[in-house]
Amino acid sequence: MTAGVVTALVGFTSSFAVVLAGLRAVGASESQAASGLFALTVGFALLIIVLALTHRVPVTLAWSTPGAALLASTGGVDGGWSAAVGAFVVTGVLIALIGAVPFLGALVARIPAEIAQAMLAGILLPLCLAPFVSLADSPGYVAPVIAAWLVVSRVRPRWAVPAALLVAVAAITVSVQRSGREFDTGALVPTLEWTTPTWTWSAVVGITVPLTIVTMASQNLPGAAVLRSFGFAVPWRSSVVATGVGTAIVAPFGGHAMNLAALSAALAAGDEAGPRERRWLAAVSAGVGYLVIAGAAGVVVALAAAAPAGIIEAVAGLALIGALVAALQGALTPARHRTSAGVTFLFAASGVTLLSVGSAFWALLLGLLVRVVLERDDPEDR
Repeated sequence: MTAGVVTALVGFTSSFAVVLAGLRAVGASESQAASGLFALTVGFALLIIVLALTHRVPVTLAWSTPGAALLASTGGVDGGWSAAVGAFVVTGVLIALIGAVPFLGALVARIPAEIAQAMLAGILLPLCLAPFVSLADSPGYVAPVIAAWLVVSRVRPRWAVPAALLVAVAAITVSVQRSGREFDTGALVPTLEWTTPTWTWSAVVGITVPLTIVTMASQNLPGAAVLRSFGFAVPWRSSVVATGVGTAIVAPFGGHAMNLAALSAALAAGDEAGPRERRWLAAVSAGVGYLVIAGAAGVVVALAAAAPAGIIEAVAGLALIGALVAALQGALTPARHRTSAGVTFLFAASGVTLLSVGSAFWALLLGLLVRVVLERDDPEDR
């Protein structure tokens, strides 16, 4: 039970700043971002409880942190926030179809892992630079956050980002007191805010395609691998279909994507969670913990709105450094594919928008093209 509570605390505090940055980048207001954070947390919390009780396996879910990073790098799209919401709905439908239709799952699996990891690394790079860029702009606020992250990383790595967040909250509190600003207490209670989806081709191509690929390649597949590493049979189809349907349901309330947990999955499935045959209780506990924590969505959005420039971006960037390093390693480890991976990484990091479509989609296409043209002589690739 304790392992489940820790899973919820670490899962929420280590990455909510990334989700807020992503939602606001594609046009969400403060209240819409709070709604999205609340809807996602409640949605996957309920699904965790249902899946764990049904399969007696410590299945844990989360929001798509790499997907939120993708949104932060994509920025606004044609049609604004409602078009982004429409892209989230289509993402949910695609994820559900991938889980339900074996052919589609096999098709996604054929995307070279190096290209997918390189695209993810390019998406993450600008966000991971934010702590150090912000350090120059607000050293008095950002330096203690980075210092806390470094110190705690040395002794308790999994708590490094929550520790940095605590220091950031203290810095925000000091800043608010100095400015004399008062919080709107009514905004501290999270509420669901409906946005009617609209669909534009640039949003569907620029958000849905890379968001689906990143979520599958960087969250669902690694999440399943974590469960298998601890000897559990993964309820793949029911889990992926459930997260896809769940994404489509919460999308009009601002949720971008949910998936199998990858980074926090080991907390509930690992040996520290107790006897193996009862670890599903850790997942149930995590689900209940997330439901409780969901009530803080309005508070964290209010804190983010009151934060000095760069401090929330610094926390988000620190939270993604591990993911960036892992993505770079996965992209560049096969020496024979470093050219296509390097081109994909650089184009994704460039942030270039072509035909109103963000760089992630074009980076994927360009990387595949370079792989076909320059690396097609490898027997394995044929």
